[in-house]
Amino acid sequence: MKFFVDTAEIDAIAELNDLGMVDGVTTNPSLILKSGRDILEVTKEICDLVDGPVSAEVVATQADAMIAEGRKLAEIAPNIAVKLPLTWDGLKACKLLTGEGRMVNVTLCFSANQALIAAKAGATFISPFIGRLDDINIDGMDLIADIRAVYDNYGYETQILAASIRSVNHVLESARIGADVMTAPPDVIKKLAAHPLTDKGLEQFLSDWAKTGQTIL
Repeated sequence: MKFFVDTAEIDAIAELNDLGMVDGVTTNPSLILKSGRDILEVTKEICDLVDGPVSAEVVATQADAMIAEGRKLAEIAPNIAVKLPLTWDGLKACKLLTGEGRMVNVTLCFSANQALIAAKAGATFISPFIGRLDDINIDGMDLIADIRAVYDNYGYETQILAASIRSVNHVLESARIGADVMTAPPDVIKKLAAHPLTDKGLEQFLSDWAKTGQTIL
């Protein structure tokens, strides 16, 4: 599974990238707002830092304007994936931009039907939102499984990018089902290394070591 980090914070991306934990980055207007940076400036900095796809989202809602914004964002770097909403206008923009050879991430997907038509429109990535479905008492993992089944049935090459990841369990279940990519905030990625028995075991080892009175260095 590929790991994308869902943030526009440069320091957080750099830390994970140095550990080989970053296969790409996803951003959105809310994350740009949180960073307090200019969208073109911070996106260029992220693209220079990582080798993989960097999703940058349009804010227009009409196809022609989406296409214009998408082309502007794609000029930032070769690894830009233009992020488009899963609307009819978004699909029109997706079809044209992918036809121009650009990567496109179709976002805000909440049904397998939406994922199906996004794949037919040529989307590079489809971003089903797990956590937001969980918020309304719908199991987001069922959506990942449905999309995986549909894509495998017909050989669609669109990559499933599990998004709105809220927990380490979301990551595990997405991997079990076979999502191609997951995107999560830095803190969730770091929590993948945590386990209470690891902490307990380390505490015991250190206690026993202190009793030996020895040093390694």
